[in-house]
Amino acid sequence: MIMQCFQWSILMLVLSSFLFVSLIINCFTTGRAKRPNIIIFYADDLGYGDLEPYGHPTSSTPNLGRLAAGGIVLTQFYSSSPVCSPSRAALLTGRYQMRSGVYPRVFNVEMSGGLPLNETLISKMLKPEGYRSAAVGKWHLGLGNNSVYLPHNHGFDEFLGLPASPSQCRCSVCFYPNVTCHRAPCSPEYSPCALFNGTTIIEQPADLLTLDDKYAMQSRRFIRTNVETGTPFFLYYASHHTHHPQYAGKETSGTSIRGRFGDSLAALDWEVGQIYEELKENGILEDTFFFFSSDNGPSLSLENFGGNAGLMKCGKATTYEGGIRVPAIVHWPGQITPGRSMELSSTLDVLPTIASITNAKLPNVTLDGYDMSPFLFQGMPSLRESFFYYPSKVDTEHKSYAVRYKQYKAVFYTEGSALSNNKNKDVDCRGTSLRTYHDPPMLFDLEQDPSEQYNISINHSPERDIILKLTKMRADFDAKMVFAPSEMNKPRDKNLMPCCNRGCSPYPSCCHCISSAPRANNDPLALYKKPMEKII
Repeated sequence: MIMQCFQWSILMLVLSSFLFVSLIINCFTTGRAKRPNIIIFYADDLGYGDLEPYGHPTSSTPNLGRLAAGGIVLTQFYSSSPVCSPSRAALLTGRYQMRSGVYPRVFNVEMSGGLPLNETLISKMLKPEGYRSAAVGKWHLGLGNNSVYLPHNHGFDEFLGLPASPSQCRCSVCFYPNVTCHRAPCSPEYSPCALFNGTTIIEQPADLLTLDDKYAMQSRRFIRTNVETGTPFFLYYASHHTHHPQYAGKETSGTSIRGRFGDSLAALDWEVGQIYEELKENGILEDTFFFFSSDNGPSLSLENFGGNAGLMKCGKATTYEGGIRVPAIVHWPGQITPGRSMELSSTLDVLPTIASITNAKLPNVTLDGYDMSPFLFQGMPSLRESFFYYPSKVDTEHKSYAVRYKQYKAVFYTEGSALSNNKNKDVDCRGTSLRTYHDPPMLFDLEQDPSEQYNISINHSPERDIILKLTKMRADFDAKMVFAPSEMNKPRDKNLMPCCNRGCSPYPSCCHCISSAPRANNDPLALYKKPMEKII
């Protein structure tokens, strides 16, 4: 009897061990099969103080409010650059823009350079893990000869969008009366805005007033298709809002008491709502890591038609807080405890974080980002303790302008910009405020003084010790920074501008065409309303 009980005990132990191992294998396999979908929604020229969750009293952004209420609002979040192209390169590569040659300033459609094809973007990193990737909206990482730098050569399976901002187009076209559409400033030297599907121009000039609808419908189709096939996906949605020329569709024109900028912001919020609703309808909100932010601070030169930096000093194209500290929201129900975070983080950290939550292999290159998982999911401190501020006109002589360590910011160079308004009441922000070296550097405690009003750089401890520490940190980091050859300095050629009917005359104003595919009942969105049909 004792032997029989012993044999049964051994059998039960073996079965239990087998079941335990099976459970572990099953959990691992299930986890691999249900890797989170990834959405990055990137606004354009949206300031730190522009959104309701960041305290703006007259902005109406209910969808972003819903995203914030269910996620984490980041209050100490930085873009890698105060202008468009460099910040986008850093977001998608996890590397400061100088490492990939995306400096100084931004790309335009006459440039032959672009984000190098050997850079590993989030889309490329996720491809071996079975993800499908789509880029929608503003690209602004180069066009080049034969569209070589567009998303299809950077690991994206789909692309619907413009190669750059509508401001880099011949005077923007608005096809409907009585709606918000700002036609100036006009750039007659460029060809009309070209809407690309993949590498094919399907509409030129692009109709700004139906553009958001096309983007939203393409994005919703992409999400729905991947849900139906059980494929994890990465959607990079780079909105044109709230960059000039400001526009809004029929749904949001005239809806904001904040005027034309408010209408553009409402259009941005509508886009966010479209994506959110598609996730909700497909039951995948809890399976989706949704990240929202802006590429840089607001264009204060537009005054009431531009954005707002809130408490932050100056705006776009400066390394003051208003130019480079941006709003950011992370949403992932079931994984994130809603609230506000004061942990230091950056667009540079997005790629390593996505690698962590998807088990993707990090690129075998020098990365400047840190995994945000500890503070997003575990309530622990951020792995990032420092951040280096590089100007839009960065060069190998002056390198970084400032460094932040914990709450302290040491400022070695200051420089204003016309994009922060040459009539700005703060003379430091103006374009006439030329590059100035500070020795000793100015020192600000950003936890007590986010507006950079009070220089505490004085010659006694502990401030002196902090300055010495930050000075050494900056010198060490700048010494290790490798500048790739500038892609912006490659030759320009007007013939590189997008044109759907090359050889036409007079070039480039003659570049006009629309999709040859039929449109039901003359509906300009008919192609985008068939949920399983790709745009042709």
